[in-house]
Amino acid sequence: MKDKLAARIAQHQHPVCHDRRRWLQLALGSSVSLAFMPKAYANLAKLPERKLSLHNLHTGESLKTTYWAEGHYQPDELKAIHHILRDHRTNEVAEIDSDLLDLMNILHHRMQGKQPYHIISGYRSPTTNENLRKTSSGVARLSYHTLGKAVDFRLPGRELSALHKAALALEAGGVGYYPRSDFIHLDTGPLRQWQG
Repeated sequence: MKDKLAARIAQHQHPVCHDRRRWLQLALGSSVSLAFMPKAYANLAKLPERKLSLHNLHTGESLKTTYWAEGHYQPDELKAIHHILRDHRTNEVAEIDSDLLDLMNILHHRMQGKQPYHIISGYRSPTTNENLRKTSSGVARLSYHTLGKAVDFRLPGRELSALHKAALALEAGGVGYYPRSDFIHLDTGPLRQWQG
């Protein structure tokens, strides 16, 4: 067991791989992961740019950004997204899952949205999440918000029920429908749905 662990650590100590078999394994692994990628991501490769327009309802901040261009994610733009989706109660910033950003991008296109997403909740610190759990039965103990893998939002100019239906059609991650509070939840966890 120790030998296997040492071998795995040694592999990761050398960023350049000269072993042809190892390169083939990595390539095959990438192909397999692409084969199991949700259908929602299929059209992303055709987009020359990926954009998001966000308005945080708690801080009043807005952001219009091209977070993916020239074949890769733009680090400064991702930092700006992480900031606007921070825990507004504690001001803690965390990395937001790029797959989540891509789902939001796809959903905005499918909805032909003209307005920015109105953000209710992005990242939540574990402390904030636990405090919210004390006052609401709808907050999960192990929330994807605490991992930067979930967002609660609405899209002005589009019916919430239509936004919910389009989010379900992505067939990727979790979708929560909260019509009384006027938002949907989207995350990059396992495929599931619920109503709150």
